[in-house]
Amino acid sequence: MFVPALIERKRDGGALTAAEWRELLTAYQAGAVPDYQISALLMACFLKGLTREETAGLLDGMMASGSRLDFSRLGRKVVDKHSTGGVGDKVSLILAPLVAACGVAVPMMSGRGLGHTGGTLDKLESIPGFRTDLSLEATRAQVERIGCAMIGQTPEIAPVDKKLYALRDVTATVECVPLIAASIMSKKLAEGLNGLVLDVKQGSGAFITDAERSLTLARTMIELGEDRGCPTVALLTAMDRPLGRACGNALEAEEAIMGLRGEGPRDLHEVTVAEGVEMLVLAGEKDRAAARKRLEEALGNGKAAETFQKIIEAQGGNPAVVDDPSLLPQASEVEVYYARKSGTVLRVEPRAIGRAVVEMGGGRRKVEDAVDPTVGFVITARPGQPVHASEPIASIFARDAEGIELGKKALDGAIAIGDGEVTALPLLQARVTTRGVERISEK
Repeated sequence: MFVPALIERKRDGGALTAAEWRELLTAYQAGAVPDYQISALLMACFLKGLTREETAGLLDGMMASGSRLDFSRLGRKVVDKHSTGGVGDKVSLILAPLVAACGVAVPMMSGRGLGHTGGTLDKLESIPGFRTDLSLEATRAQVERIGCAMIGQTPEIAPVDKKLYALRDVTATVECVPLIAASIMSKKLAEGLNGLVLDVKQGSGAFITDAERSLTLARTMIELGEDRGCPTVALLTAMDRPLGRACGNALEAEEAIMGLRGEGPRDLHEVTVAEGVEMLVLAGEKDRAAARKRLEEALGNGKAAETFQKIIEAQGGNPAVVDDPSLLPQASEVEVYYARKSGTVLRVEPRAIGRAVVEMGGGRRKVEDAVDPTVGFVITARPGQPVHASEPIASIFARDAEGIELGKKALDGAIAIGDGEVTALPLLQARVTTRGVERISEK
């Protein structure tokens, strides 16, 4: 294989065959192709795009580089969910145990924080002792035993994807729809799923802020799933404000626990249940109203919270946090933030909030950075809400006085109060399938 010829072809707008992608990735995994050549090819892909066939070939090559989970003898449907990422998005922490409590197997594989967006693994690991580095065998056994495991990408799953992503991260080629789609689906399809629900964020706090590009990403991932026998559906949800009130790892874990008790913020509850309905339907539930009732019952009777306790205990954590969230790590400094003036909350900018959490130590600027799980915000102000000057509208959680000041400055810029028009996106915007885009009308 002469790699420069492949780079040249892609640079000039041509396409690689599925066989070429697979051969190239096999050689790269074996160390026979250097990083600089793959980096050049990734940039060509970023600039020229990939055809549907190329994206499929890239995906298949990624999956072939590692192992897969096999639940064929489990006796129940296996369904997972993936979010494209946002600020305050702790849905997975509620959704996985909730759906498992309804009898569906959920081998949830998640990621860490990326840029301004939070990561499910970082939130889970704020629970004392919680391990996300389970092997595939341990994951399979846990799913068989209690119906759910919540893990990170293991060295066994699509290892070449991990290498490619590391290069994309340092060569400004992350935000390429086909590369994103192949990366996400290589991990999800390796889970041996019978169905997949995608939460594709739209708005200023989304990883991809352009609405059309995020819809294209949803459609691309749906195609990749359906073509490989995994029914896939996407919900387009709002990320022009934080989801829920808590932003920051331990704070979001606590809010997720509240959600499992049926006590969380309404917007968080609605997104979680909407995605849960889709997961139950993919698992065989025929009636959407019945699916919602099952989910609400599992929240109300404590089965969802009990399932989360079982997951925490199985993965080395302290299950007592579900009954006593004060056992989660606590910030050294806490300060209430007050409205600067009277008026209507026009916006709460999620990207600014997410970046501030990172700057305060709650995220990574470099891969090797340690994460402080205690820092972040609890923001009670919502777009459209009237407030009075000096009214408490948020709390800042930091490790020192400097972090408090950084948090104040971030909130000053993120929360706009005035007399203008509020133009918030609908929380649940659309359902996307192979049949097209179905707009969701909010009640």
